Amino acid sequence: MRLHRNLVFPVIDSIYDIFNDGIYADKAVEKALKRDKRWGARDRKFVAETIYELVRWMRLYAEIAQVKPPFSREKIWRIFAVWCVLKGIQLPDWNQLKDVPKRRIKGRFDELTKTRKFRESIPDWIDELGISELGDTIWTKEIKAQNQQADVILRVNTLKIGKERLQKILATDDIQTQPVKGYPSALLLVERANVFKTEAFKKGFFEVQDGSSQLVAPYLEVEPGMRVVDACAGAGGKSLHIASLMENKGQIIAMDIYESKLKKLKIRAKRNGVHNIETRVIESTKAYKKLLQKADRVLIDAPCSGLGVLKRNPDAKWKLEPEFIENIKQVQQEVLQNYSKMVKPGGKLVYATCSVLPSENRQQVDFFLNSELGTDFQLVKDQSILAHQSGFDGFYMAQLQRK
Repeated sequence: MRLHRNLVFPVIDSIYDIFNDGIYADKAVEKALKRDKRWGARDRKFVAETIYELVRWMRLYAEIAQVKPPFSREKIWRIFAVWCVLKGIQLPDWNQLKDVPKRRIKGRFDELTKTRKFRESIPDWIDELGISELGDTIWTKEIKAQNQQADVILRVNTLKIGKERLQKILATDDIQTQPVKGYPSALLLVERANVFKTEAFKKGFFEVQDGSSQLVAPYLEVEPGMRVVDACAGAGGKSLHIASLMENKGQIIAMDIYESKLKKLKIRAKRNGVHNIETRVIESTKAYKKLLQKADRVLIDAPCSGLGVLKRNPDAKWKLEPEFIENIKQVQQEVLQNYSKMVKPGGKLVYATCSVLPSENRQQVDFFLNSELGTDFQLVKDQSILAHQSGFDGFYMAQLQRK
């Protein structure tokens, strides 16, 4: 591979923005890809994947390069040089890449990768947390899996199209897909591609949604005609899935504290041909008090640490703080206590997170069930999904029923 300045400089700038200005990696990539409209698919792939690679392995590469935060551009160039050497990429004769100690880089790599926190490029505190919650053996497998590049999974919008027909349409755009066993609406991209530019996407034939995330809506066991509340809807990926399972019949109330996210849901719903979703901004306790014991189903896709989705959000491990984990557990319990009140007698509640930590998952459910309000509920089933077992994101789901 030959390096080109017009591709490498946006990568360096993006890494600087992510680690110095707090820009999220996906937004930095989005910005970088707008730098030059002449870039082809291969150029765009290099920029995007190199940014994510450097973010994912930042601790390891920084240790090898013997640089510490804050990361100046000079330090980032040294880290980039490490990436090049380890990838076997020939270094060009640029001022920024002079006198790179190739043998020392390879030697330090061999030495450092004997230790998990360097090998898997994670902060000490996350490594310690993973061990304490999952045990050494499972954590070692899980964090390794979380450092793999995430597959691109589509969810077929069954309101508009069937899986086989969508596969044929995408194939005409040279996008090859294959079904995923155990995931009825999922298609796996054989090779990464910009699916958002396809006519199939513009017509609402599919959404991009990880396999584990696609298991949540079916866990609600919805039926057409029900009243369903998605209490932490965000931009509505799961609301849209619920709508397809309900065949556009009944009522879905999508709630969130961020109006901007619900606006995105409205746009997505229109594209998907979904017309049974009503959005409500949570501005006070009135939002859920109006629905006390009136919902057949309630989904609480709770805010969490996100330690199950490091595959697609590798910068999260550098932005997370121990205090956030403790604070979010309080929020999770508050959400459970408040939003569970919307479930009618005999109705069902699903509590879900994209975390692999038992303290955010089953322990939260057990705490709720042992509370005064929780005595009205019983645990029907729950499922912990780990990335090293499924190949997809880490997730947790618990189905509770009101007595």
